[in-house]
Amino acid sequence: MEYYMRVLRGLREDRDITQQMIADVLGTSQSMYARYERGANELPIRHLTALCRYYNVSSDVVLGLTKDKTR
Repeated sequence: MEYYMRVLRGLREDRDITQQMIADVLGTSQSMYARYERGANELPIRHLTALCRYYNVSSDVVLGLTKDKTR
């Protein structure tokens, strides 16, 4: 499993947020967001940016380029 897929799922589950809630934030469907978490589809940069803002984390954390000190 790609690192970012684990991070996306972890960020969501740590906050008790559903895939549908995140899909609504991104303006996409729940099934498409689930495909991002599974790695079946690549996460578009616009969605990466939106998720980083939503979770208040750096894209470096999501992509595994640096460690999130809070996790």
